[in-house]
Amino acid sequence: MDILNILFSALGSIIALFIITKLIGNKQMSQLDLFDYINGITIGSIAAEMATSLEGDFLKPLVAMTVYGLVVFIISILVSKSISMRRLFVGRSVLLYDKGKIYDRNFTKARININEFLNQCRVNGYFNLADLETAIMEPDGRISFLPKAELRPVTPQDLQITPQQERPVYNVILDGYILEENLKSTGNNPTWLMNELAKQKIKHVEDVFLATCDANNHLSVYYKVGKKPSNDKFQ
Repeated sequence: MDILNILFSALGSIIALFIITKLIGNKQMSQLDLFDYINGITIGSIAAEMATSLEGDFLKPLVAMTVYGLVVFIISILVSKSISMRRLFVGRSVLLYDKGKIYDRNFTKARININEFLNQCRVNGYFNLADLETAIMEPDGRISFLPKAELRPVTPQDLQITPQQERPVYNVILDGYILEENLKSTGNNPTWLMNELAKQKIKHVEDVFLATCDANNHLSVYYKVGKKPSNDKFQ
């Protein structure tokens, strides 16, 4: 009986956790601020407790998860609407280095020391502070670096050339299935697709693992190989 209780409680916690995460929204770990991170851990801990509850009283942890989820959701709405709320919950950028000056008080505010800062400089390819114009600690904890103008990468504008604007590449076949909406977005239809496949001596869509179409209407096809490589060159 305890096994059945855990089974149903676990399924319930998974469903609740899925709904709450969809309500809160999707962020990468690097994009989470401290408040979101702590709330995520707390909600996950409550879900685990709910899943393993032997007493069968999963209503209390469910209510707690709901409260946490609603609070985070409301705060996300406030943050998107109000600058003051955004600064309170998300924080603001902190200037660490600018025009040869290191702002030591901002280092204390950002909870970072000079060794950590220099380490981040080296990781991002700057072994000499003299190569930098500005460094800013972002609210998510990452540091943004602006190199001096003479040391930044050359752009087409610097060379006074105008390259053709690139466009997104659409997946039109994925794992043997034609993606009708994507194909339509390229301005083509299944007849065009089959003709293009025939030009590349492909008779069946099921044999295609991936096919993409670029802005120039060029179809790139990747076959299903069906076997493992003889050796792994990256090991």
